[in-house]
This record gives sequence, C-alpha cells and structure tokens, in this order.
Amino acid sequence: MRLRTAHVRVRVPATSANLGPGFDALGIALGLHDELDVRALGTSDVRVDVTGEGAGEVPTDETHLVVRALRAALDHVGAPQTGLHLVCRNRVPHGRGLGSSAAAVVAGILAARGLVADPDALDDDVALALATQLEGHPDNAAPALLGGLTVAWSDEGVPTAGSGVLPAVRAARLAVHDDLAPVAIVPPGHLSTHAARGVLPGQVPHADAAWQAGRSALLVEALGRRPDLLLAATGDRLHQEYRRAVMPASLALVDALRARGVAAVVSGAGPTVLALARRVPAGSSGPAGTGDAHPATDADAAIADAFGGVMAGWRVLPLPVDAAGGTVTVPLD
Repeated sequence: MRLRTAHVRVRVPATSANLGPGFDALGIALGLHDELDVRALGTSDVRVDVTGEGAGEVPTDETHLVVRALRAALDHVGAPQTGLHLVCRNRVPHGRGLGSSAAAVVAGILAARGLVADPDALDDDVALALATQLEGHPDNAAPALLGGLTVAWSDEGVPTAGSGVLPAVRAARLAVHDDLAPVAIVPPGHLSTHAARGVLPGQVPHADAAWQAGRSALLVEALGRRPDLLLAATGDRLHQEYRRAVMPASLALVDALRARGVAAVVSGAGPTVLALARRVPAGSSGPAGTGDAHPATDADAAIADAFGGVMAGWRVLPLPVDAAGGTVTVPLD
C-alpha cells in the first residue's frame, strides 16, 4: 500500500481507566490532549521534537512510542516505512494514570491511518487491536480512540507485539450523563504501571469478585442515568487497597474525599485521583489550585477541605468528558 500524503496532524485525549470497580474494562476520555504533527521524510532519518510533558525525558529516536506504534501500523497494512519528523505538544501527564502511553500508541496508529492511501485498512477495530497488542490492555486505548465512556473486552489472551496475530478485542461506547464533571487531582510524583501492577495478588477472594461485579454493573447505570449512585457504584475491592503501599498519599486522598461524599477513585494505575463529580448551578468558583474558574461541581468544597489550602505540588484539573476521541487530519500545506 502506498502513502497518500506526507503530513498529518493527530490529536488524542487523556483517559482514565478502571473508574473504581471496572478494572481493565471501563475507561473514559478526558478533555486534555496531546497534539502531534507527523511528516514522512524522503530519508531514513527520525527526529522527534517534544514540548510539554515528557520533554527531555522520552526518547527522540526510533524507540519513541509514537514512532513504534506508527511503524507497527504501517507494517500491518503493508505500507512502506519512511523517515519521520514528529513534533509533539504533550499535555497529558506521564506516569500519573491518565493514559499517556495509550495516547502515544493511538496517536501513532492514527498517524499511519492518515498517511496511507486506504485509511479503512486501519479502521477502529483494527486500530484498537493494534493498540491493545502494544499496550497489553484495551481499557485506556478504547476511550483514547473512540472518545466518551467505553467498555472493552477480549475473547482471548492478548498476543505479543510482532507475533503477527491481532488480539480479538472489542469495545462499546456507553452513555454518559450530562451532569458528569470529572476532576483529576494530579500529584507531583509519578508511578510506573509496572510497579502498580506488581503489588496486585494473583488471586482474590470469591466474595470480593462477586461484590465487584455488582458494583461494576451499578457503575454503568450511575454514569449513564443515575449519577446520584456514583459514590456507591465506585467502590472497589480488586486493586486500589492492594496499591496503598505504593501510593499512600493518593489512597489517603481517596479516603478523605469519599468520607466527604465524593465518588473518588484512583485513575488507572495511579497515582492521580479522579473525582467523578456532578455539575451544580453556576455561581461558584473552582477548587483550590485550579487557577481559572470552571463549572462548579459537588466535589469542589470537599477537595478544598481535604487539602486545607496546602496543595504541596498537587494540581486540580477539571476535565470534561471528551466525546470525540482521537482525530487525524491532513493539513493544507
């Protein structure tokens, strides 16, 4: 397959997975985006320019995650490899549980979709399968690609990258109530997904698994039609408590907010805390640390009270649900 253009622009949202009980299945796209310009070069050179999150920390060569995902997608459709120049404007925090790696993988696949002559060869089903193969799980990749609230599932184990076999993975978009107003509370430190997964047990009690199934089903109802049930629906027994040792400050904040009636959870593998807040009538200012005003939520006072005016490097980011998901355009240049 040939390339149809040499320049594409990609925009991919941050995501939060699990949302409490929806472990490795539920995810939501948030209004914070990485933006990239990708140019195919007539040489074999690879150049990656990064500003914002990850600048000076992430690779700027072939090992950059966007480059790796783009090349995997080109290989999948039989398109020629090429030199690349990436200009990355990153806003999604790295190592904070807001889907930065999924954003990079989806961005690379969408860039390939925009470059090739037949974009349908990398439709959403193929893109999700490729992203899952590279990521290992579809919970962040699905909302990054599709936008909104998603539930993702796999019919079998996920094949490894380079195996030539795509995983049998699917995702569906779910309804989101108009009053939902997520607030991400981002700590100054980061934590690798590997470290966060490393403390999880290989088995959990049957009673906990049964309890979790009920809360996960309730969460779908709460997010879509009954936001008054969010506090009960975001209970978890499978992963958060096991992770307390590696993110004590985050779990202490979750405890403090839930004690104040806020549906707070660990975002993905953490250590960001996500408050699944609800909009309240206009006229109130935002929580401490936001800077600009934002639509008031029922979590604002509880967040301010939990911190007592001392943010200690934490950032409070009101982030609307992103309905669009990842996009790719061909600039007119």
